[in-house]
Amino acid sequence: MPTGVAIRDVRDQLFEAAERVLLRDGPSALTSRAVTTEAGCAKGVLHRHFADFDAFLAELVLDRIARIDDQAAALRRTAGTGTVADNLTRELIDLFGSVAVAIVSLVTSRDDLRARLRTARPTGVPVLSDAATAITSYLTAERDLGRITADADIDTLAPTLIGAVHMLFADRQGTPPDTGAVRKVVTAVMAGVA
Repeated sequence: MPTGVAIRDVRDQLFEAAERVLLRDGPSALTSRAVTTEAGCAKGVLHRHFADFDAFLAELVLDRIARIDDQAAALRRTAGTGTVADNLTRELIDLFGSVAVAIVSLVTSRDDLRARLRTARPTGVPVLSDAATAITSYLTAERDLGRITADADIDTLAPTLIGAVHMLFADRQGTPPDTGAVRKVVTAVMAGVA
């Protein structure tokens, strides 16, 4: 006799539920019970698909990093079009307007999760490091096209942009910054090299 209704795309449903809990209530509220309740399924569903809750969280973070990789490819394709400041502003808003800020809070608040992620990503803060890599790749393409100066220190510019814009978005309770505020930071950081 069946014990329940089969759930399609369980992994995605659980990840989306975790994001909603994380965005609404913060990393301290993210528990396996909170996720399965939000997803509308039994707690055992999560544990049937993942070894434990930290394994689930690690997969969630890695899945979201894969999305950053997709965004990075799209950003590189914008090299040579529009303005560098507009491309960076749009990308940084897309990145930090998503669940990325909440994921960073989650990673920094859970030691076991961070330790698990270190096996795949031994340095840096996941999501932020990946975003910096994406920006570095884009800036390199723009430098190769001559749209930023040949001596631009891209390895410093990219993490500076990530850090400065992350600070604008970091308050989970506040109003997100508008495009003008993000563009102001981008313009200030890129002054002298664009």
